[in-house]
Amino acid sequence: MSKESTAVLDTFTLSQPTKEDGQGMWALAKKTSLDLNSVYKYIMMAEYFSETCVVAKEKDEVVGFITGFIQPEHPDVIFVWQVGVDSSQRGKGVAYKMLKELISREACKEVNFLEATITKDNTASQALFKKLAKQMNTTYRVTETFPEEVFPGDEHDAEYTYRIGPFSK
Repeated sequence: MSKESTAVLDTFTLSQPTKEDGQGMWALAKKTSLDLNSVYKYIMMAEYFSETCVVAKEKDEVVGFITGFIQPEHPDVIFVWQVGVDSSQRGKGVAYKMLKELISREACKEVNFLEATITKDNTASQALFKKLAKQMNTTYRVTETFPEEVFPGDEHDAEYTYRIGPFSK
């Protein structure tokens, strides 16, 4: 899919982000409960990892995004770093549609698994990834990856990896 290609769904479009979208992705992350990274991270992801990131826009405003990447040592796994959806779009299936868009891309043609880390209290993300596994007629496995002790201070809960797949495409 080229950067110009978009899919129109309901009242929003899905596409690969551009570096200009990075600021909107950061602003949306700032409005949500996501861990906020620097604006540079979002601009960099949109520029250098656009094939494995998704942006949802409504009237040219970022209302959802996914940042992700394929690790060079695991070319069959897409790691989803963040999924953000504006509160005005919740309940419309935006996150699920972005995930489906992501794994259908040419850049993911060799991908058989999707991974994301989620804290125990993030039930919305857990439900999203379980739904993806169910809808794709595959399984998921949960393992603790980053225990609380690896984070500085006591402000971050353990992160559990949700591994979905294998996919049959």
